[in-house]
Amino acid sequence: MRLSEPEARGPEEHTRRGLLALPLVLMAGAPAAQAQLKPPPPSQAPQSVWYAVRGPDNAFIVDMPGEPVYKLIDTVSPGGTKFVYHSYSLDYRRLSFVAQTALYPADVDVSQPKLNLQSVLDDRAQRLVGGKWTKIEWREVLGAPAAESIGSVAGGSMLRQLVLLKGRRYVSLACLGPADSLRTPEVERFFKSLRVGV
Repeated sequence: MRLSEPEARGPEEHTRRGLLALPLVLMAGAPAAQAQLKPPPPSQAPQSVWYAVRGPDNAFIVDMPGEPVYKLIDTVSPGGTKFVYHSYSLDYRRLSFVAQTALYPADVDVSQPKLNLQSVLDDRAQRLVGGKWTKIEWREVLGAPAAESIGSVAGGSMLRQLVLLKGRRYVSLACLGPADSLRTPEVERFFKSLRVGV
């Protein structure tokens, strides 16, 4: 069964916020460096506050370099059952981070998770240059079938994505930015910090 990309609710419907974001680390630069008019050297520049972002019902936890915007995204399964994606997004420096999760309804066949994930990859590939991913790596992440993929986006940016399916729980992490930014410490921390609930 094909699951297509959901549509976002309008701003008036985003009043429900279920984000439990806890600061992990706060590192400030030297007070003298902050008082200067010119930017401080990188070693003294203020560092970001990292948050442990918890999905609904502790479905996942992932570290993000700031507090993300939380949205509910309504969608419908191929069988016609309504369900919701929980989306957490953050623009940070040259990067855009997104973490999403959904609990697939009973009419979605998850007995072959690789097919479900391939459907997601195929749907998102339509938005990539040439309509395909540059690289897809299939593996197991936290005991669940997963795929990490990279592809070019119009305008010269690159999209790095990790999708996994644990039972009926779908989780997606994505980062969009310049090609040279997709292996930076911030991006690596984001992807490596993923913990998935039961």
